[in-house]
Order: sequence, then structure tokens, then C-alpha cells
Amino acid sequence: MSGERDKLSLVGSISLGTGVMIGAGIFALVGQVAELAGPLVPHAFLAGAVVTAFSSYSYAKYSATNPTSGGIAMLLKAAYGPGFIAGSFSLFMYVSMVVAESLLARTFGTYVLRPFGLQDSAFLVPALGVVVIALAALVNIRGIRFVEGSASSTAAVKILGLAALAIAGLAAAGLSSFSRVVTAPAQADGQQWLGLVAATTLCVLAYKGFTTITNQGEDLREPKKNLPRSIYLSIGICAALYLVLTVAVTASLDVPAIIEARDYAIAAAAEPLFGSWGVNLTILIAAVATISGLLASIYAVSRLYQMLHSMGDVPMLPVSSQHQPVLITAGLAMITTVFLDLTQIASMGALLYIAMDIAIHWGVIRRLAPDISARRWIPATAIVLDVIILGAFVVMKLRNDPLTIAVGVAVAAAILLSQALVARHRRTTADQAT
Repeated sequence: MSGERDKLSLVGSISLGTGVMIGAGIFALVGQVAELAGPLVPHAFLAGAVVTAFSSYSYAKYSATNPTSGGIAMLLKAAYGPGFIAGSFSLFMYVSMVVAESLLARTFGTYVLRPFGLQDSAFLVPALGVVVIALAALVNIRGIRFVEGSASSTAAVKILGLAALAIAGLAAAGLSSFSRVVTAPAQADGQQWLGLVAATTLCVLAYKGFTTITNQGEDLREPKKNLPRSIYLSIGICAALYLVLTVAVTASLDVPAIIEARDYAIAAAAEPLFGSWGVNLTILIAAVATISGLLASIYAVSRLYQMLHSMGDVPMLPVSSQHQPVLITAGLAMITTVFLDLTQIASMGALLYIAMDIAIHWGVIRRLAPDISARRWIPATAIVLDVIILGAFVVMKLRNDPLTIAVGVAVAAAILLSQALVARHRRTTADQAT
């Protein structure tokens, strides 16, 4: 085990968490949230923070009590025992995190290509995404200290850059823009309220980077104290930043314009207020955010894969390499980047993540609460909120995009089938041994 000096600090842990959140969320999802929530985009991101705050409680309590490198997989194993349920929902989480990496990669390609008018290129966007995933994987192979150093420096660039952009946008649009946050709900109709609830499902993706912190247990200094702090501080930092930024975007662009530029809405919103320099600054921040997000995500997700392999739920490649989890994770992210667009990636990631989240909370309520000193009403509230937002999201998607729901269900079914086969193989092996 590494010495205490070589482990992640609290600042480094928060940097990794916010690195994943900011990169995956605000740049890729604002336009897609506007499609569902209309002018209630800031409210959707606030609602996402509330849902995530309740959800994070279960993860924080367990991770503080049992700090390991496979946080969520170990939580599910503790709640349900080794086998079909723990393996299936751990893979739900793993796949949703791989999908999030694809979201980062395609967002990078979309923003970087915008100055050349190629942001909609069906070839160049995924091609750039594949390249940046490969580079992030190579950096991860160099080791955790390099990842932490890059995450700490780029997190400051992202947070300060986006904060400056948001504050400048509010100053240009007028502080009265915040009054719309209060008045907009009163003017919303029933369809917009349903859209707001559905859009909250996507907004949760903008915060779910906090789960990567649960995988840092073995690499974090004083994990019993710093894991919960890192989780809650990361969510709080991102919630404040998202609120200010989405208010600035909705002040700069009307809803149809946000939807039209849905894959690069932040850059589009900067142009009317600041001209080309604002667009270029946004693109630079987006590039830094997505690259650093990939660095942090590949680190955390490969740790989860290693834990799943040690539990017998996933295989390794038939080659000799200590970096197989990184290579497998990066390879799967590349495949998703090539074959799915941003809307499909976000929707599938949301479906798998929320399903896994419900399983986590039920496991805490049913079995783990006494062991981790958790109050059951908090995960119970998280389950209710998850069911409400996921139900609204499925209803909206079945109306407008049933294929995406079908793809998500097919992926879930494939995971369940694979784990059923794994469980059957274990039983057969055990019977033969006896």
C-alpha cells in the first residue's frame, strides 16, 4: 500500500469529483435539458442537486465506514451478498460511467470543432472523441500522482473560468435575470412541469461524478473523514456553479436557440454577449473540462472494473498487462463514442444510473443502515425521488424517442443475462467441487 504522503489529499479528491461532474454535465446537457424543461433549465439543475444530495447520503455513509477502491461494488456486495443482484447493479454503474466517458469525449469533439463549423460532423466528432479517450488512458497508465496533479490544476481552470463566464454573463444580461428563476415556475403549464421532472433525470448525470469519489478509499488520506467531505463539497461547488451558469445561458438565449445548439449551448450562449472571444474562451474551458473529466473518470472506473474482476463478475483480456482495467474501460468508451450520439448516451446513462441508485438505497434500508449508522428515511426519500424523476423521463422519452429507451432496456437485459450466466457457472463449479 502506498505511503500516506503518496495518497490523494482532500483537495485532490474534490478535484477528481468536480472534474468528472463539470466535464460531463454542464457542457453537454444544457440543450438536452431545455428540450424537456423549456425555460425551467436552472430549476432542473437545482432539482438535480436536491436529488443528488439525498442520494449521496448512502454512498457517503458506507464509504466512510468501509473505504475501499471499489466503493459501489463493495456496497452492493455488502447489501445483497456476492451474486446476481450485486453483480448486475455493479455493472449497471460501471456501464453508466463508461457511457459518461463517451459523453465527455463527444462533447470535447463537438466544442473543439465548432470554430470550424464542423460540430455536427458524423465522422470528426467521434474520431476526436476516440483520440482524447486514448490520450486519457495513456495518462492514467502513468499513475495516480500524475492524474491528481492534472486534476487539481485543471479543476481550478474550469471552476474559475466558468465562474468568470457566468458572472460576466449575468452582469451583461442584468441581475434581474435571477428574478426569472422565481417567476418562471408560476408561468409554467402542466407539460413544462412534467418536462422539469423528466429533465431532472438528466441533470442528475451532471452531479453523479461524486460517485467516483467512493472508489478512492484506498488512495485517499484519512478516508473516514475526507470521503464524506469530498462528496458533499463537490456537489455543493457544482450546484452553485450550475445555477449561475444556467441563469446566464437562459438570459442570453431563448429556449428554441438553446435547443438548436443543444450539443454546444454554453458556447452559443457566450456569442451574443461577448462575441468571438467569449466563444473561444468557452471552447477552451470545455476542452480542459472534458479532458480532465476523462482523466478522473478513467481512473475511477478502471478501479471499479478491477474490483468487479476480483469479485468474479467480469473477465480480463487473455493478455499479460497490469493495466487491463484501464485498457478495457477505454476500449468500451471508444465503442460507445463511435456508435451513439450525445442524446442517446445521456439517456442510456441516466436510465442505468438511476436503476442502480435505487438498488443502492434499498440495500442500505434493508440491511446496511445499522452497520453504517444511517438514518433510513434519507435513502427512502432518495428512492421516492428517483422513481418520480425516472418515471417522468421514461414517459417523455416514450413519446419522443422510444428507440433510446429500447436501447437502454436492451443493454440492461444484456447485463442481467451475463450475470445470470456468471451465477449459474458459480453454482456449477461449487457443485463439482463438492
